[in-house]
Amino acid sequence: MIAGLRGVVAGTSSDSVLLDVNGVIYRIGATTSTLAELAGVDGPVYLHTHLMVREDAMALYGFRSPDELQLFETVTTVSGIGPRLGVAILSRFTVDQLRNAIQAGDADLLATVPGVGKKTAARMIVELRGKLPSVMAGGASGVTSDDNDVLEALRSLGYNAAEASAAMAASAANAGPTVEERIVAALQFLSSN
Repeated sequence: MIAGLRGVVAGTSSDSVLLDVNGVIYRIGATTSTLAELAGVDGPVYLHTHLMVREDAMALYGFRSPDELQLFETVTTVSGIGPRLGVAILSRFTVDQLRNAIQAGDADLLATVPGVGKKTAARMIVELRGKLPSVMAGGASGVTSDDNDVLEALRSLGYNAAEASAAMAASAANAGPTVEERIVAALQFLSSN
């Protein structure tokens, strides 16, 4: 119904933004990353939105990127994960970190989100493992087979998916083109932090 809104930020709270759209103020649930991006923006902003309609309520959720919106819509298809928990998950992880945690089967990392227990994390892995690559395919955040090789090597050395993903991203500028050089650069980054 409402695919997006353009307006001026009228205020924020810990979990939502008030967006003034031509005199109508919408309360839009948002992730911490979206709220951080909106802080201090003076001009008009655009949010990709998802309208959740229930018997007793209607809620609007907004995201700065279409990838984040698609991921939210995919995550909330998992049984037991509603929109508020979906926002909490996306507030804890970036799109890449969540995709990597699910591909790696890291239930312990997923269970660090308040409200997500071990069973829900395992259910997320099972239900989303085949869905996320197709949702994010072709975007700038796509993971190549070399990326997967680097991540798997770092995971086999005892690093969790989030640490491996962060190290790979942070060391990309200093890494060579081969998988081995990328692993060495990521390990150097991890040892210096």
